[in-house]
Amino acid sequence: MMLHDLRFGSFFNYSGLRTASPTQPDRPGLEFPRARRAAATLAWLFAMLAATPAQASFLSGEALDTAADVMAIVVLLVVPVVAIVVFWLVHVLPERIAEKRHHPQTAAIQTLCLLSLVFGGLLWPIAWLWAYTKPVLHKAAYGTDVHVDWHETMGEKARAGELLEEQLSHLREELDAMAARGALPANLRQLRNDLDSLRPSAPAVLPASGRTA
Repeated sequence: MMLHDLRFGSFFNYSGLRTASPTQPDRPGLEFPRARRAAATLAWLFAMLAATPAQASFLSGEALDTAADVMAIVVLLVVPVVAIVVFWLVHVLPERIAEKRHHPQTAAIQTLCLLSLVFGGLLWPIAWLWAYTKPVLHKAAYGTDVHVDWHETMGEKARAGELLEEQLSHLREELDAMAARGALPANLRQLRNDLDSLRPSAPAVLPASGRTA
């Protein structure tokens, strides 16, 4: 009987030591289901947050495939072409500005724009500034600060009788300055000779406004 009590007490004390130990839980088999349930709960929450509702799309089936094909064609073909065209229009802006301002060095600005394509656009700001720069040195060397096309255009208007006296005088001074520096082409020399026989156009007279009594 005493032997049985000792064995029972030993077993009881051993079990108490296990229960009181902080490093060894009372029922270690229950920790795994709790961890699995927590992991499953977190996975379900992430799945609910990441999932997109299927009702958000108004296309389905073949219509969705067709829309995807059209979008792919637009992205692969249309967008690069539009980007290239916009890039080219922006890149030739200095040349357009020089032509509009009748810059005498338009051809050089155009060449600089083309070279800028080779150097990755680094020369484009220089071409932009050059198009807006007043050609003082060119005027000192050639007697004019505008392109030859401007003289030809003004000459056509002078022959048509569309220039006023002030405009004809300015054109004559430009041609005389170019002739003095030996920079007058043959067509402009002929225009310079023709200006003496051309008459300016009469200034427009505005009708007087009548007064009522």
